[in-house]
Amino acid sequence: MTAAPVLDPQRTALVLVDLMDRIVALPLEPRKGTEALANSQELATAFRRAGALVVLVRVERPAVAEQPPGSGLVAGLREDGDLEVVKRTLGAFQGTGLDERLRERGITTLVLGGIATNLGVESTARAAADLGYDLVFAEDTMAAFTAAEHEASVRLDFPRLGTVTTAAGLTFA
Repeated sequence: MTAAPVLDPQRTALVLVDLMDRIVALPLEPRKGTEALANSQELATAFRRAGALVVLVRVERPAVAEQPPGSGLVAGLREDGDLEVVKRTLGAFQGTGLDERLRERGITTLVLGGIATNLGVESTARAAADLGYDLVFAEDTMAAFTAAEHEASVRLDFPRLGTVTTAAGLTFA
């Protein structure tokens, strides 16, 4: 992990992926979903305090009459001023209007976290990189189905896309 850049709260958004009861409750590694959630909540509070945008992404299964129980965001996660995005693919950009909503606000840097590291978070990161966003990854806000999957994203893929750090390593200008 490297030192994160100092963040401009007016140009930075925190993007947290799939922090929903049914996903947080899964058996995850290298940390439990509840630990990734707690770290994410703490980071979201810091972003809000700095005046930065918090984006909460959740998935809905396409072509089903009713979503499974636990498909909403974890209770208490969303606060006034946060942006909620509903995706129907692995990543948060395809067909959601997220890119347009971020650009309207002048956002150029994304800090990413959520579950699962190598699926929703990485898919969102790859699309964001293709769209030209600067990326920072808060490793301790993430978890995956196995520690090996998490580590592959964090150690091999994410450093090629941006900066990997911890939530505590993030500071605002």
